[in-house]
Amino acid sequence: MTSYEATNPALPAISSTLFAAKKSLNITFAELSAKLGRDEVAVAAIFYGQSRASPEDVTALASVLGIPEAFLQPLAEDFPNRGHLTPMPPREPLVYRLYEIVQNYGMAYKAVLNEKFGDGIMSAISFSTKVEKEVDEHGTWAVITLRGKW
Repeated sequence: MTSYEATNPALPAISSTLFAAKKSLNITFAELSAKLGRDEVAVAAIFYGQSRASPEDVTALASVLGIPEAFLQPLAEDFPNRGHLTPMPPREPLVYRLYEIVQNYGMAYKAVLNEKFGDGIMSAISFSTKVEKEVDEHGTWAVITLRGKW
Protein backbone atom coordinates (compact mmCIF):
# COMPACT_ATOMS: atom_id res chain seq x y z
CA MET A 1 0.00 0.00 0.00
CA THR A 2 1.34 3.42 -0.88
CA SER A 3 1.26 6.26 1.62
CA TYR A 4 -1.71 7.72 -0.30
CA GLU A 5 -3.79 4.59 0.24
CA ALA A 6 -2.70 4.33 3.86
CA THR A 7 -3.52 7.93 4.72
CA ASN A 8 -6.60 8.70 2.63
CA PRO A 9 -9.62 8.75 4.97
CA ALA A 10 -12.00 8.93 1.99
CA LEU A 11 -11.15 5.39 0.87
CA PRO A 12 -13.73 2.73 1.68
CA ALA A 13 -12.74 0.59 4.68
CA ILE A 14 -12.46 -2.50 2.48
CA SER A 15 -9.75 -0.83 0.36
CA SER A 16 -7.03 -1.33 2.97
CA THR A 17 -7.67 -5.09 2.93
CA LEU A 18 -7.56 -5.18 -0.87
CA PHE A 19 -4.33 -3.20 -1.08
CA ALA A 20 -2.69 -5.23 1.70
CA ALA A 21 -3.55 -8.51 -0.05
CA LYS A 22 -2.31 -7.16 -3.40
CA LYS A 23 0.96 -6.09 -1.79
CA SER A 24 1.47 -9.37 0.08
CA LEU A 25 1.03 -11.31 -3.17
CA ASN A 26 3.24 -8.86 -5.09
CA ILE A 27 0.65 -8.80 -7.87
CA THR A 28 0.02 -5.94 -10.30
CA PHE A 29 -3.28 -4.55 -11.48
CA ALA A 30 -2.41 -5.92 -14.94
CA GLU A 31 -2.02 -9.42 -13.48
CA LEU A 32 -5.28 -9.06 -11.54
CA SER A 33 -7.05 -7.82 -14.64
CA ALA A 34 -6.01 -10.93 -16.56
CA LYS A 35 -7.48 -13.12 -13.83
CA LEU A 36 -10.73 -11.10 -13.72
CA GLY A 37 -11.06 -10.56 -17.46
CA ARG A 38 -11.34 -6.81 -16.86
CA ASP A 39 -9.14 -3.86 -17.81
CA GLU A 40 -6.50 -2.98 -15.22
CA VAL A 41 -7.89 0.54 -14.71
CA ALA A 42 -11.34 -0.95 -14.02
CA VAL A 43 -9.82 -3.31 -11.44
CA ALA A 44 -7.92 -0.45 -9.77
CA ALA A 45 -11.17 1.56 -9.67
CA ILE A 46 -12.76 -1.29 -7.69
CA PHE A 47 -9.92 -1.09 -5.15
CA TYR A 48 -10.53 2.64 -4.73
CA GLY A 49 -14.31 2.24 -4.41
CA GLN A 50 -14.87 4.20 -7.60
CA SER A 51 -16.40 1.34 -9.56
CA ARG A 52 -18.76 -1.46 -8.64
CA ALA A 53 -17.55 -5.04 -8.91
CA SER A 54 -19.70 -7.69 -10.56
CA PRO A 55 -20.50 -10.85 -8.59
CA GLU A 56 -17.98 -12.63 -10.84
CA ASP A 57 -15.34 -10.03 -9.96
CA VAL A 58 -15.96 -10.65 -6.25
CA THR A 59 -15.56 -14.41 -6.70
CA ALA A 60 -12.36 -14.00 -8.71
CA LEU A 61 -10.87 -11.41 -6.32
CA ALA A 62 -11.63 -13.64 -3.34
CA SER A 63 -9.91 -16.55 -5.05
CA VAL A 64 -6.86 -14.62 -6.24
CA LEU A 65 -6.34 -12.50 -3.12
CA GLY A 66 -7.25 -15.18 -0.58
CA ILE A 67 -9.97 -13.06 1.04
CA PRO A 68 -13.31 -14.60 2.02
CA GLU A 69 -15.91 -13.92 -0.65
CA ALA A 70 -18.47 -12.83 1.97
CA PHE A 71 -16.07 -10.09 3.13
CA LEU A 72 -15.77 -8.77 -0.45
CA GLN A 73 -19.52 -8.88 -1.15
CA PRO A 74 -19.97 -5.12 -0.49
CA LEU A 75 -17.86 -4.49 -3.61
CA ALA A 76 -20.80 -5.77 -5.67
CA GLU A 77 -23.53 -4.24 -3.52
CA ASP A 78 -22.37 -0.76 -2.51
CA PHE A 79 -22.70 2.15 -4.90
CA PRO A 80 -19.39 3.65 -6.06
CA ASN A 81 -18.46 7.02 -4.65
CA ARG A 82 -16.74 8.73 -7.54
CA GLY A 83 -14.82 11.97 -7.43
CA HIS A 84 -14.32 12.30 -3.69
CA LEU A 85 -10.83 10.92 -3.13
CA THR A 86 -8.87 13.96 -4.24
CA PRO A 87 -9.22 17.59 -3.17
CA MET A 88 -9.65 20.09 -5.97
CA PRO A 89 -7.32 21.06 -7.36
CA PRO A 90 -5.53 17.77 -6.75
CA ARG A 91 -2.29 17.82 -4.77
CA GLU A 92 -0.92 14.43 -5.81
CA PRO A 93 1.47 15.33 -8.68
CA LEU A 94 0.38 12.78 -11.28
CA VAL A 95 -3.33 13.37 -10.61
CA TYR A 96 -2.67 17.12 -10.76
CA ARG A 97 -0.97 16.72 -14.15
CA LEU A 98 -4.06 14.94 -15.51
CA TYR A 99 -6.21 17.75 -14.10
CA GLU A 100 -3.85 20.26 -15.71
CA ILE A 101 -4.25 18.54 -19.09
CA VAL A 102 -8.00 19.06 -18.91
CA GLN A 103 -7.51 22.65 -17.74
CA ASN A 104 -5.20 23.39 -20.67
CA TYR A 105 -6.89 21.36 -23.41
CA GLY A 106 -10.48 20.91 -22.19
CA MET A 107 -12.02 23.58 -24.40
CA ALA A 108 -9.99 22.41 -27.39
CA TYR A 109 -11.22 18.83 -26.81
CA LYS A 110 -14.78 20.18 -26.56
CA ALA A 111 -14.49 22.14 -29.81
CA VAL A 112 -13.06 19.22 -31.77
CA LEU A 113 -15.53 16.73 -30.29
CA ASN A 114 -18.47 19.03 -31.09
CA GLU A 115 -17.24 19.43 -34.67
CA LYS A 116 -16.96 15.67 -35.10
CA PHE A 117 -20.08 14.55 -33.19
CA GLY A 118 -22.36 17.57 -32.88
CA ASP A 119 -23.85 18.87 -29.67
CA GLY A 120 -23.56 16.44 -26.77
CA ILE A 121 -21.24 15.06 -24.15
CA MET A 122 -19.04 12.02 -23.76
CA SER A 123 -20.31 9.58 -21.15
CA ALA A 124 -18.23 8.74 -18.11
CA ILE A 125 -20.68 5.90 -17.33
CA SER A 126 -20.70 4.12 -20.71
CA PHE A 127 -16.96 4.49 -20.65
CA SER A 128 -13.71 2.56 -20.85
CA THR A 129 -10.10 3.57 -20.51
CA LYS A 130 -6.74 1.94 -20.79
CA VAL A 131 -3.13 2.80 -20.05
CA GLU A 132 -0.33 1.69 -22.32
CA LYS A 133 3.42 2.18 -22.34
CA GLU A 134 5.35 3.11 -25.46
CA VAL A 135 9.12 3.34 -25.75
CA ASP A 136 10.93 4.93 -28.67
CA GLU A 137 14.20 6.73 -29.35
CA HIS A 138 12.86 9.84 -27.55
CA GLY A 139 11.94 8.12 -24.28
CA THR A 140 9.14 6.36 -22.47
CA TRP A 141 5.59 7.55 -23.13
CA ALA A 142 2.35 7.10 -21.22
CA VAL A 143 -0.59 6.56 -23.53
CA ILE A 144 -4.01 7.02 -21.94
CA THR A 145 -7.06 6.19 -24.03
CA LEU A 146 -10.48 7.51 -22.98
CA ARG A 147 -13.48 5.91 -24.72
CA GLY A 148 -16.93 7.25 -23.88
CA LYS A 149 -20.30 6.87 -25.55
CA TRP A 150 -21.43 10.06 -27.25
